[in-house]
Amino acid sequence: MNNKISIERKKRTFVADEFVPDDWDSIEPYYQELLNTGFNDAESFRNWLKNKSELEAIISENAGWRYIRMSCDTANQKYQEAYSYFVSEIEPKIAPLNHQLNEKIIKCPYRDDLDEDAFKILFKNIEKDFKIFREENIPLKTEIQNLSKEYGAISGAMTVTIDGKEMTLQQAATILENTERSKRENAYKAISKRRYQDKDSLDELFNKLISLRHKMAQNANFENFRDYMFTTMGRFDYTPKDCFDFHESAQKEIVPILDQLAKDRKEKLGISKLKPWDKAVDPTGKPPLVPFKDTSDLIEKTINCFNRLDPFLGNCIKTMEDIKHLDLDSRVGKAPGGYNYPLSEIGIPFIFMNATSTLRDMVTILHEGGHAVHSVLTKDLELTDFKHTPSEVAELASMSMELISMDHWDIFFENEEDTKRAKREHLGQIIETLPWVAIIDKFQHWIYENPGHSIEERKIQWNEILTDFSDSVTDWSGLEKFRDYIWQKQLHLFEVPFYYIEYGFAQLGAIAVWKRFKENPQKGLDGYLSALKLGYTKSIPEIYKAANIEFNFSREYISELVAFVQSELEKL
Repeated sequence: MNNKISIERKKRTFVADEFVPDDWDSIEPYYQELLNTGFNDAESFRNWLKNKSELEAIISENAGWRYIRMSCDTANQKYQEAYSYFVSEIEPKIAPLNHQLNEKIIKCPYRDDLDEDAFKILFKNIEKDFKIFREENIPLKTEIQNLSKEYGAISGAMTVTIDGKEMTLQQAATILENTERSKRENAYKAISKRRYQDKDSLDELFNKLISLRHKMAQNANFENFRDYMFTTMGRFDYTPKDCFDFHESAQKEIVPILDQLAKDRKEKLGISKLKPWDKAVDPTGKPPLVPFKDTSDLIEKTINCFNRLDPFLGNCIKTMEDIKHLDLDSRVGKAPGGYNYPLSEIGIPFIFMNATSTLRDMVTILHEGGHAVHSVLTKDLELTDFKHTPSEVAELASMSMELISMDHWDIFFENEEDTKRAKREHLGQIIETLPWVAIIDKFQHWIYENPGHSIEERKIQWNEILTDFSDSVTDWSGLEKFRDYIWQKQLHLFEVPFYYIEYGFAQLGAIAVWKRFKENPQKGLDGYLSALKLGYTKSIPEIYKAANIEFNFSREYISELVAFVQSELEKL
């Protein structure tokens, strides 16, 4: 594979080189030109699609930078206003014109001449978008986006003071790995109390979001927002019933394993009651793993780890570092979470995270690095739409990278025992991830199937679902009020509704990729990269097939893959 990664934007052929989409007056003429352009044959139609794609790439990258700057510094009023301006003044004006462009594509007599799979998928998505578009939903979408960013502002302002030191909740969470139990308890309660302080604000915000989302769904003639989102997200390859089957499989196949893991932890810790602050500490009494000293150390080690797999992979992260597309440290005023933001024109994405020297942070950079590699591999595909993969594929890229990089985790640790311990902890986390995905997804289904529910009903339902998918060993007595609101830390519920089941499906796919990789490293890596290069030019099952795995979430498949993870755990 060619290791050189270009950071030059492709030469623009439709939009002026000096064009910056700062306001609607500069953007509108390009949309009008696209609307007024006719087609003579399939080739002219294809070129028109490329022109449309070029414009979309420029505008989406501009919007991306607005979001990135805002999340890097939630207290910066200028950044907040720049993002709000795009959401309120530009996006709503693009939407109706985009609808007209979709109609133009649907009616084009040369459409069937572009018979490659990639165009068939594109046109299927365009037909879907055209069908559900409603003019009256444009201001609702704007209001929802503006409300959603309030979640980042509220969360970004959360800090606690422990032993006289002010820290972000992410920084405080590292104390949960401390071997001194009283310190863990103190940190857990400090974090929980701080979250609890904003529970009413977040409940009120969530209620507004539910109401607006339900209204959008009804405007588009859907019974509920869940059904609307399944269509909006182009979930052509599975249904809500498949999600329910996944929930049931996770409960029956994995919860018993959680029980056993919790019993083992309690026994090793030698405690009479396993409390929530006992879940992250090493059960044998070892101090927390520290895989890196600071963010520069994290970047260097990640590049080396990726280089060992393939020099091209390392060069992806090195290129991002060179052009300052990494913001990894945790600090006050920074939005929570982590993401890889694709930048469609330059093709080199941006990684955002809140690193505090934990194993979880190390895994996060590997995860987001998988997304970044995916972005780079698809940057030269013909159309912007071909680069934007469904999340079931995007998360396969990231979660697989966590696992296929494991053979090189010794780069992060000074001795073999720490490396083994890191692998054990991560594989245990994977087993715990699948039920958590089921919890969040099942909760969302209930929320939007019952949009008129009260806060009290939501609390009851949350606790029922949480209990069904959690171990029966952990003792929550005295902490019930905090347990009632754990869901509020899940930013997906506020910012990207229904984007969560993908983690479950992709986690299964990633385990299968890893299984193939363990059997034959080169063949496994080649299959993984071949799947990623496809972008969204094939269906989800076909992309999984390119990686030599199945798009399958049956109980039998889950059982088989979890058994493989357990067998690998036993080897450690």
